Amino acid sequence: MLRKAEIKDVKDIQKLLTHFASRGDMLSRSLSELYEALRDFYVIVEDDRILGTAALHIVWEDLAEVRSVAVSEDAGRKGIGSQVVRACIDEAKEIGLKRVFCLTYKPDFFAKFGFRIVDKSELPHKVWGDCVKCVKFPDCDEIAMILDLE
Repeated sequence: MLRKAEIKDVKDIQKLLTHFASRGDMLSRSLSELYEALRDFYVIVEDDRILGTAALHIVWEDLAEVRSVAVSEDAGRKGIGSQVVRACIDEAKEIGLKRVFCLTYKPDFFAKFGFRIVDKSELPHKVWGDCVKCVKFPDCDEIAMILDLE
């Protein structure tokens, strides 16, 4: 079942994100950050277990980021990642955003939704606020992609 995240989900979301962050696949998120951004998150739940998550983080009046996309490894290849990313894109359209971006190691996955690769310099400086927390900063090897919604 796809739904917006609830308070009771935060610790499980963090466990899922931490698993991938420990491999260097994404930024880790503290419990404090997750509680503050809870309304950004979608989850897919089955039998009270979170199988996948993604967040739509608004950056500016016309721009948001799809981030923290993670699917439990034992639930992969079932369309869960696509469902949570689609929910983020749909919400972005619904609230009137013009563009959505992501930083990813999986450009083929995001290309399925219409995202295109862009140079990181095309993204506003405000985007890089979280990057200073990354162990890879300033030598980021993620691929910047953007989706025009208009």
